[in-house]
Amino acid sequence: MNIFEVPFEEILAESVKTHGHLCAGQVIGVRMALLGLRLIGIKDPKGADRKKFLVFVEIDRCATDAIQSVTGASLGKRSLKFLDYGIMAATFLNLETKEAYRIIAREEARELSKNYFPEIPDKYRRQLEAYRVMPEEELFDIQKVEVELSDFDLPGRPLKRVQCEACGVWVQDGREVLKDGRVLCRPCAHGSYFRLAGFTPELGKIGQKLKKK
Repeated sequence: MNIFEVPFEEILAESVKTHGHLCAGQVIGVRMALLGLRLIGIKDPKGADRKKFLVFVEIDRCATDAIQSVTGASLGKRSLKFLDYGIMAATFLNLETKEAYRIIAREEARELSKNYFPEIPDKYRRQLEAYRVMPEEELFDIQKVEVELSDFDLPGRPLKRVQCEACGVWVQDGREVLKDGRVLCRPCAHGSYFRLAGFTPELGKIGQKLKKK
């Protein structure tokens, strides 16, 4: 199905259903996704073209859910990549042509929304309605970019699995770290977002086995 033949409001409604509510971020995300797909020549993202592209998102906000809904890309399929930059931006990469574009939501669009619906006093509601109709050049900045990928970043079965020599967990897709001559997972090598709150028997046994080797 050619996504560009589907009415915008129908695409937005599907995204809202997935996300849970309608907001300006949903409108931005849907329009960003449609623009990105068009720029890299993808017409059927959930069908014939589903394995031909990757999407990189730079924020964990409403727009990312919209981008996922429109493109069908997902973390589990490895077609969606998340980089926690805190920037309302996404990059769309055609895997066949290597053509890629980074699209950034323009901060100026917030103020420009007053030009379209000045009669709406609530700024969030005004932005939501304005973002539906504003020209793309007012909503977004577009950068033609190059994206370097390793084979470990591509969709498909894991190419490599190794065991961390410190905690014993298995690490896939080349994400291990070689430090002081040992193969480590990233939490053991660099620290993590979590800390153990108590002894975990299973991990304890694994660690003991590794130490005996």
